[in-house]
Formats: sequence, structure tokens, C-alpha cells
Amino acid sequence: MENLLKDLTNIHGPCGFEEDVATYIAKRLNDSVDSIEVDGVGNLTVRKKGRKDGPKIVVAAHMDEIGFIVKKIEENGLLRFEKLGGHDDRILLSQRVQLNTSKGLRNGIIGTISAHMKKFDEPNKIRSHQQLYIDIGANSKQDAAELGVKVGDTVTWHPYYDRLTENRVMGKAFDDRAGCAVLIQAFEELEANDFSGEMVGVFTVQEEVGLRGARVASRQQNADVAIALDTTAVSDTPEEMMDQTLAIGGGTGIKVLDFSLIANKKVRNHLVEIAEREKITHQLEVFPGIGTDAGELSLAHQGVPTGVLSIPSRYAHSSVEVVDLNDIEATKNLLVAFVKEMKATVEYKFNI
Repeated sequence: MENLLKDLTNIHGPCGFEEDVATYIAKRLNDSVDSIEVDGVGNLTVRKKGRKDGPKIVVAAHMDEIGFIVKKIEENGLLRFEKLGGHDDRILLSQRVQLNTSKGLRNGIIGTISAHMKKFDEPNKIRSHQQLYIDIGANSKQDAAELGVKVGDTVTWHPYYDRLTENRVMGKAFDDRAGCAVLIQAFEELEANDFSGEMVGVFTVQEEVGLRGARVASRQQNADVAIALDTTAVSDTPEEMMDQTLAIGGGTGIKVLDFSLIANKKVRNHLVEIAEREKITHQLEVFPGIGTDAGELSLAHQGVPTGVLSIPSRYAHSSVEVVDLNDIEATKNLLVAFVKEMKATVEYKFNI
């Protein structure tokens, strides 16, 4: 799992530009699924049939990572940029970034003033991203053009992966390449004899800019049940707003609600029942500060019973996200166990 996660996080794939991620996943799963296709918006959909007829489950994980896009090249060769996805302007300064240009990948840095200039500045000022710039070493607009840089080129955090401890790793784009890794591994582990019905995996695009890929994908499937896989922000550090309700290393998060979804109670209870029976570490997640593809999947057609498995993460949407490999493994184990005994829609509906 770790090597898979490392491969995925190193790929350049911000919102709307996920092609390289999709290509990697398609090649990886070519021998493990029955079919692979790409829709018009860029979602990668893979399918696997079980041993006999049964319910259809749709499992989604988004391929995109937050990033930026080049907006303007200044006369001195510095680059102005816009955001792709949700960033905190407070952490942009001095960050290493990677550009995808017509001449390949290129390194850059989001510039900042020297510490020696602080006395001449407003020390508490936070400059918005529109006031910042990326330095690629060019001396002029012409230099930048010769390096292959154009308006519309994409930018991500510079690829980085390292271990903090045996189980905890840090890097960029764990949101949601960790979820992609879980879904890939689940397809590789599940044999047709392990389950009934059909498992459909949707590796979605543009989640970070409004669940757009999931909106398209939800209308293509008549699912009995849906599950989204994503990372979630933990609350186990000392900042004053943290309530210590979700912890890294505490196991997979079984969603109760977020701002995009109130999880189907019967799906959630089924996930908890399996986790308790199989002794899979887990924790319940109530966090209104986040949304996932599940919000769109649940609204398809006449409505789909939907749940979420969350991978706890520290420092989300930064260049150094931190996850625990045991949490990722627990998420995969619970997903696989759920697929093996998933039920039809009628079993998860509210009955009167």
C-alpha cells in the first residue's frame, strides 16, 4: 500500500488536469477489473462483477489535488497565479511548487520578502494569493516563454514524501490519493467469488472545486448503495478550535455528517457493525467543515443510500499532509468487508 500511495502522490494532477493520475490508475488496474472507461468530464470508471447477481455499489475517490494555475507572466519573469481548490493564504509564502509546462515539469517557489525587510512592512499583514508570485528563475517574460511557461499552465506543491515514524508519513496530495490507493487496493484484493452483484469504482475529477466529477458520475449509475472515500481533517492538535473528536491513528472515520451529507443511518450502522465484528479500528466522524463526493452520489436518481469512509489527516491542503498507514489499511479492510456483504437499496431505506 505504501509504494502505491507514494506513486500516486508524486503525480501532478490538480483540479481539471487529472489525466496523468487516471492513466496511472488505468494501467495499474487493467488486469484486476472487467472494464475501464473515461467519461466526457474525465472521470475514470472501473467495474468488477461478482460471482452472481446482486446489488450494485458505487465507490468514489477523487483524483484531483489542490493547486494553482498561471494567470499572468510579468515583464520580469515572475508568475501571477490563481487557485485551483481551497488554500489558506497564510501558508503560501516560501513554498516549493511544481509547474507542468509545454517543456515538462519545472520547479518554482512562491516568493516572499526577506526577513530583513520585515521592519519596513506591516508585520501582521497576510497578503492574498493575488498579491503573490511564483519565481521560476526567469529574468524576463521572454525567458519564461523559452522555459515553456504559458498562461494556463498548472501548478501543484512540489512532490514530497517522507516518513515521520514507522506508520506516519507526510507528503502532498494525500487528499485524496490516499482514497484512490484504498480503492485500487480493494479492487486488487477482491475476487469475483468474494461478492455478489457489481462493484463500480469511480475515480472522480474536480472534487476540490465543487464535486463536479461526482455530479456527472452519479447520473450515470443506478446504484443500490454508494460509498465515498476521502481524507478528513482531524481535531487532535492543540489549537483552540480543536475538540479532540477525531484523531490520526484512531482508525478509519465512519461518517455521520458533514456539510454535504447526512450519512444514511442504516449504511453507517452496517459499517460500524462490520468494523466491530472484524475488529477494524474506527471512529465516528461529525464534522460540518468538510464535504465529499458522497454529497452528489446520494442525490442521484431517486436517491441513493450513501456513506463515507474517511482517512484521518493532519495539515490538509498543505504541502505536508500527514496520514497514518494503519488508518489507510483500516479503511481498505472495512471497504472490502462491506462490499462482501452489501445489501440492496431496499435494505438501507427508511421503512414505514
